Amino acid sequence: MSEGDIRRTKILEILRSSKQAVTGTELAKQLGVSRQIVVQDIALLRATDKNILSTNKGYILFIENENALCRRRTYKVKHTNKQIPDELNTIVDNGGHILDVVVEHDIYGQIAADLIIYSRADVQAFVEKVEKFRTNPLCTLTDGIHFHTVEAGTEEILDRIELELNAKGYLLK
Repeated sequence: MSEGDIRRTKILEILRSSKQAVTGTELAKQLGVSRQIVVQDIALLRATDKNILSTNKGYILFIENENALCRRRTYKVKHTNKQIPDELNTIVDNGGHILDVVVEHDIYGQIAADLIIYSRADVQAFVEKVEKFRTNPLCTLTDGIHFHTVEAGTEEILDRIELELNAKGYLLK
């Protein structure tokens, strides 16, 4: 095994054993290499069908059978930037996990980003990061219209989330 193969195996071990996302900087420190080497290794691992997600909190090894809550639904929603925390908290408070955000842009087509938001703490961390980096959320490209893929344990939970989003005026049909 080459030095790179050994390092990539260690990356997978670190991600597999971690309960939370691991940043590229953390991986680089643990492996004694630059963050750029880690980014290249992640790209190589993805090329070999390793499902490594890049989130705003770092890298996560996504293993479908272990992480899936069985049911998924995509919601089309619209709201202002100030309503983002309420929209996301509505989903997690009702038992949903927000996997991504997707917008349909007139010029660029579909733009998607993994969110991996499971709790109010994750919502708060996401909102704080957007503010810290003075970034505009993807939905600003489409006048607030976007999609979220949400995962939950039952269809009833997904129905409840849909009802709550609709009651708050966020849900689009």
